[in-house]
Amino acid sequence: MENDFNKIVLKDEEGKEVEFEVIMKFDIEDKEYVIVTLANEEADAIAFRIDKDENGEDIFVTVDDDNEFQMVCEAYETLSLESQN
Repeated sequence: MENDFNKIVLKDEEGKEVEFEVIMKFDIEDKEYVIVTLANEEADAIAFRIDKDENGEDIFVTVDDDNEFQMVCEAYETLSLESQN
């Protein structure tokens, strides 16, 4: 995984590298989240939780739990509105 200030590169299920643009990174209840979209494409935003692997490296995990996803969406909307003011 490569990290850049505004971009991240992750591998998909087939092992292909996919570049994402980072829209926002924030913390909720001691967990880190990042909102991204596919680079160079108009696509829906994707929410990832940033966990640590056994070596302490960041891993990006899709937010599958409905309650957690709703919490992330609400935080993203609130932070987006605050940044516009």
